[in-house]
Amino acid sequence: MTSVLVTGGAGFIGSMLTDRLLAEGHKVTVVDDLSTGKLHNLDDARRNPDLPLVFQRIDLVSDGLERVVARAQPEVVLHLAAQIDVRRSVADPVRDAKINVLGTVNLLEIARKHGARKIVMATSGGCIYGEPSAEELPIAEDYPGHPHSPYGASKRGVEEYLYTYAALYDLKWTSLALGNVFGPRQDPMGEAGVVSIFGGRMLEDQPVTIFGDGQQTRDFVFVDDVVHAFVLAMERGDGLRCNIGTGEETSVNELFTALAEVIGYNRQAEHAPERPGELRNIALDARLAATELGWKPWTTLREGLTETVRWLRG
Repeated sequence: MTSVLVTGGAGFIGSMLTDRLLAEGHKVTVVDDLSTGKLHNLDDARRNPDLPLVFQRIDLVSDGLERVVARAQPEVVLHLAAQIDVRRSVADPVRDAKINVLGTVNLLEIARKHGARKIVMATSGGCIYGEPSAEELPIAEDYPGHPHSPYGASKRGVEEYLYTYAALYDLKWTSLALGNVFGPRQDPMGEAGVVSIFGGRMLEDQPVTIFGDGQQTRDFVFVDDVVHAFVLAMERGDGLRCNIGTGEETSVNELFTALAEVIGYNRQAEHAPERPGELRNIALDARLAATELGWKPWTTLREGLTETVRWLRG
């Protein structure tokens, strides 16, 4: 049994990761301020008195975080809590930095003081590399692009703190640059998550809006595959950023068509003006994750969409 702290553990990915860790016999402490996470994502685990799960509603910059970590004494910290809305980061970059930079530094300082040996951090494969050209895709971890949003800058900058804490305190780390993660528990009412947003609208037979021409592409990766990457990174990939994606581009139009086929949705998509500042094309080269983590995606887009629709219908 390993003692694990999961930040953002009531969120979409974090709650799925928590369930996986508990199923494998780990002791898990979840911290989440519930600003975007949902406590009901942990209902099944919290109802089972035999599972070693502790939940604390707290944010990363709170003075109370150290008390939680001191009690939990985690060996590994899986860090998913963040401000993830790109448009909100542009509107309020100071708030974005407080949560993503100061919150992470506070977590690092507390974790090393209480004996954690490793932190695995979620970063954004869609924001930290800037705007690659279509010819450069899929991009590897050494791509020299720079972020085009405060959110991307905060995630890129925090990696320098990971290097620093490794040098000063031998706190091991791995950063996982995630593609567009989708799957069960993703909030269809949220700012992100085009699969859940489209799926929720289609299941209600409501119109679906595509911003722009729909030819913008993303690297869609299923949540179970992403959870597996976090579990592997607990013991592997020290000192590395690893892309976690499929390496394949899927346009928003292609996603719409595939999801409509799974659901049986017969309307045509509506189009609205393109939203300024959004990434045009992205796909991630995940060969480093294959060699260093032993990871590769195994869920096809169609399989993942089918599983997501099953959850949305439930």
